[in-house]
Amino acid sequence: ISPVPPYSREQPIFTTRAHVFQIDPSTKKNWVPASKQAVTVSYFYDSTRNSYRIISVDGAKVIINSTITPNMTFTKTSQKFGQWADSRANTVFGLGFPSEQQLTKFAEKFQEVKEAAKLARDRSQEKIETSSNHSQESGRETPSSTRASSVNGTDDEKASHGGPAEAHLKSENDKLKIALAQSSCNVKKWETELQTLRESNARLTTALQESAASIEHWKKQFSACKEENDQLRSKIEELEEQCNEINKEKERNAQLSRRLQELETELQDKELELEDLRKQGEIIPQLMSECESVSEQLEAAEKKNKDLEEKVRTLRTEVEESKHRQTNLKTELKNFLDVLDGKIDELHDFRQGLSKLGVDN
Repeated sequence: ISPVPPYSREQPIFTTRAHVFQIDPSTKKNWVPASKQAVTVSYFYDSTRNSYRIISVDGAKVIINSTITPNMTFTKTSQKFGQWADSRANTVFGLGFPSEQQLTKFAEKFQEVKEAAKLARDRSQEKIETSSNHSQESGRETPSSTRASSVNGTDDEKASHGGPAEAHLKSENDKLKIALAQSSCNVKKWETELQTLRESNARLTTALQESAASIEHWKKQFSACKEENDQLRSKIEELEEQCNEINKEKERNAQLSRRLQELETELQDKELELEDLRKQGEIIPQLMSECESVSEQLEAAEKKNKDLEEKVRTLRTEVEESKHRQTNLKTELKNFLDVLDGKIDELHDFRQGLSKLGVDN
C-alpha cells in the first residue's frame, strides 16, 4: 500500500458498502445493528502518524473508527459476514456484505493493511532503539572528552579552544537526554498498550470462543428449526389438501342444499296441488249430480233445439216464400206505380187543359 501525497493527511485507499454491526456489550454474544441500511466503509491512511484506520459514517454519526494494529485479525464467520475485535474501542465490529466476493476483497485489504501497520511499527521501534543507543554512547563519551580537555590545556586554552566544543557537546547531550526520556516514555507507553492489547486479546479470545460455541448452538437450533419448518411445511401442504377437499365438499353440500330447497319447493307445490285435488274430489259427487242434471237439461235443450231447428227451417221456407211474394209485390207495385205515374201525367195534362179553358172563358 503506497502512502498518500504529503499535502493530504488522510485519504481513503479502499471503499465498499456493507451493513455494520457491533457486539452487544452486555451479553458479548448477540449482534446489534449500528446502521439501518448499507453504508460506506473505507480504509484510510494517515501519512503523519503512519497509521491505518477503518472509518464508516452514517449521516452525521461515526459508527466505525478503528485503528488497525498488527495484532488484529479479520475472521470470516459466513459467506457474507466477517468481524474483527478492536481493544481500544472495547468492542467487536461485524460487517454484512451483499456478496462473498466483496467480503473476500475486504478481508484481503485488511491483511494488506495489517502487514503495512506491522512494518510501520517495526520501523518505529528501530528508530527508538537507534536513538536510545546514540544517547547512551554520547553519555559515555562526554565525561572523557571533558577530562581530556581539562588535563591537556590551561584555563586560557579552555576559554579559547575548549569552550565552544564543550558547549556543543553539552547541547548535544541535552538533546540526547530529551530523546532518551521521550523514548523511555514511548517504551512505557508501548508496554502499556501491549499489555492492554494482550488483555483485550485474551478477552476477545474468550469472546470468540463463546461466540463459536454460540454459533454451534445456533447452528443446532437452526437445523432443528429447519427440520421443524420442513415438517410444518408438509403439514401445511396436507392441511391445504384437506382444505381443498373440504372446500369441494362445501360446494357439493351447497349444491345439494340448493337442490334440496328446490325439491322442498316442488314438494310444497305438489302438496298444494294434491290438496286442491282432494278438495275437488270432495265436490265430485256434487259435480256428478250437477252433471246428470245438466245432462238432462242438455237432452231437453237438444230436443228443444231440434224443434227450434224444425221451426227455423219452416220459418226459412216461409221467409223465402215471403221474399218471393215480396218480390212479386214489388214488381206489381212498380208496374202499378208506372201506370199511376202515367195516369198522373194524364191528369196533369188534363188539369192544364182545364186551366187553359178556364182562362179562355
